Amino acid sequence: MTAPILISPSVLNADLANLTGEIGRIASADYVHLDVMDNHFVPNMTFGLPVVERILATTAVPADVHLMIDDPDTWAPAYAEAGAASVTFHAEAARAPVRLARELRAKGARASLALRPATGIENYLDLLPEFDMVLAMTVEPGFGGQSFITGTLPKIRRTRDAITRSGADVWIQVDGGVSRETIADAGAAGANVFVAGSAVYSAADPAEEIAILRAKATDAFRP
Repeated sequence: MTAPILISPSVLNADLANLTGEIGRIASADYVHLDVMDNHFVPNMTFGLPVVERILATTAVPADVHLMIDDPDTWAPAYAEAGAASVTFHAEAARAPVRLARELRAKGARASLALRPATGIENYLDLLPEFDMVLAMTVEPGFGGQSFITGTLPKIRRTRDAITRSGADVWIQVDGGVSRETIADAGAAGANVFVAGSAVYSAADPAEEIAILRAKATDAFRP
């Protein structure tokens, strides 16, 4: 099964005072990536459910919600109920990741498991069919504008190889430092969903940048 190549710009690097307008600038993207931070799981705070609900009500771009929060078992289902297309929670924070993933799916969202750079995939290989996506963080979560950690690439490849062996339809997302210079390496390692914040929102033409990133990833992708 061929994985789709998808671009999901993060609004963390956008003008948060004008989210509707900023999301309009990325209308050609496959998703809009919404980073929810609670100042506990990560040392930063962004926005929560009320803002996400407002975004969902004012944009046609599907929402890819990344929860960098404590206790996602309690809070994540509400984002699925609000209409998020995909909800990502961290393996390091979830008490019962399989149960949570099943609940998110039952509420109509894709369920995604996120791993910090130092968190291995090995404990989750037998559970891959329970998830729709694995997010391999390529920076430490919590801040935008960080440099891509190339040491995460072998984990991405191990994850892709395990997905191929299992026959499961699971996407691999990368988030952090994704740009024209790094997206090909991530695609060659097996990633197919790319979160790009600074690269897109600092571009003179975000739509053109999305197209360039998508083309580079498509050329490099190795299943």
